[in-house]
Formats: sequence, C-alpha cells, structure tokens
Amino acid sequence: MSTIIALNSNVSTMLAWANELPGEAAVISVGSPDLPMAHADVALGEGVPEEAVAAGLAAHVDTTGFVFLPATPAGRVFAGAIAAAAGLPVVTGAKGVRDGKVLAARFGGIVEEEIGAPAVVLVSGGAPVEGEPVAGDPLAADAADLRVSATESAETKSVNLGAAKKIVAVGRGFKNEDDLKLAFDLASKMGAEVACSRPIAEGNNWLGRDRYVGVSGQHVTPDLYLAAGISGQIQHTAGMNEAKTVVVVNSDKNAPYFEQADYGIVGDLYSVLPALTEAL
Repeated sequence: MSTIIALNSNVSTMLAWANELPGEAAVISVGSPDLPMAHADVALGEGVPEEAVAAGLAAHVDTTGFVFLPATPAGRVFAGAIAAAAGLPVVTGAKGVRDGKVLAARFGGIVEEEIGAPAVVLVSGGAPVEGEPVAGDPLAADAADLRVSATESAETKSVNLGAAKKIVAVGRGFKNEDDLKLAFDLASKMGAEVACSRPIAEGNNWLGRDRYVGVSGQHVTPDLYLAAGISGQIQHTAGMNEAKTVVVVNSDKNAPYFEQADYGIVGDLYSVLPALTEAL
C-alpha cells in the first residue's frame, strides 16, 4: 500500500506513481486542500502552520509501503518526521517507479538506483487534479504549539515547475538581474514557466529556489525545455534530462549542453531571445 501526503492540490505526479505500484493508494490531506479525493483529512486551526502536525501525523501513517510527499520545504519537514518515527530512509532525486520500486538519480544523474519499499519519497512537482473537492474522514493529529505570528509577501511569485509543459531556463550568461526580463518575455509568448540554474537562485538570489533545476533542486519533465546562458554541467542537466525536446542558446559553441540538445543556437542570448520573442 502507498500513502500520499497532500499539502496542496498539486498531487498528479504522486498519484501517477502510486497507481503504478502494487496495492492501493491512500491520500491524506493536511489543511483541507481542494482535492477531488482524500481518504483522511487533517484540519488545521487558524494560524497553525502545516509543519505543526508533522510529528503528530507520523503516528497515523501506514509505513509498510512507500510514503510520497511533495519536495517542498513543508514536505521535507513531514518526510523527516515520518522517516524518523518509522526508521525509514528518505529518498531524494526520485525520477519515477518501475517494477514496484522507486527510481532515484544518483551521482548527478549518471546512474539510477532502484529502491524498494518501505521508504519515504520526496516527489518534485505535479499538477492539480481535476474534480470536485471531496472531504476525507477527519483525522486528529497532535499539533505542536506553533502559530504564524506574521506573514511577509515576497516580490517573486512561487511556481510549480513540475506541472509546466514548457520551460525557459536561465543561467550565468545573464549579466544583470534586470536582463532576466528577456527570458520572461519569451516565456510569456510561449506560455512557459521560467526556471534557472543553481547560481541564479542560490548565488545571485535573482530567482526563488522553487525555480532552480538541478541535482538538489527541481526535477522536471516538460515537453519543451529552452536553456539560455547555461553551460550544461551535469549538476544542472540531471534535473531536466527527461525533457522531450531540448533547445539550447549559448555563445560558446563548445558548451556541453549542445551534446544534449535537440536544437542548438550558437549566439548571444541578448540577440537571440528578443528575436525568438518577436518571431512568435
């Protein structure tokens, strides 16, 4: 049996993986997200963060199979609590399931590891599941004495790259933060989301970490992945190597990314991206 811990409505990937595994899948929602299915629901009091019930919920989770959680900050808290309570490993870098096991990328995506149940698995992204919301059976989980005392809005909006069909990714080829507008303009024309390599998110802090694609970031599988100003080191490409079509824009004709590209443009992104945007 597999268990899905839903912290929001973006559960399509977790459901798809659980449905490929033997046995049934149970869905536990936390905070009453708008889900079209839920076997159990943990309600949160006003001002109580999701993380407050992580340890309490761990006592109610069936850990005889796989436990799937979103690879978000809150999801990692729940994964740690459940793994610690049951003495299970936490699987990161998960790519999918095969023959009843979870596949995880290792050594920067060079090899895959097959991991059998039981285990706690962090899954990157997923789209909302369509359907009318269905309330699950109430589940009482002990909550730590935590309260949200204040909230502060970030200037950058969060993004769900796991559900994106098209992605425009940016890297260190962009000289200034304001220049990222070139990528956002192109993405708007394409109906795509904007992602980035690690230095843009964790070095320059130009974009949020939820946009970072790579070994320790998001793992995405879009229909189209356009990478601009990214050299193509394995630390990044391990997070997108299952994209269906890859387009690379780089001024260095020897950039490693061209070896993985379906289509490559050798040129200055400051000229190429506006031209692509105008052509659409």
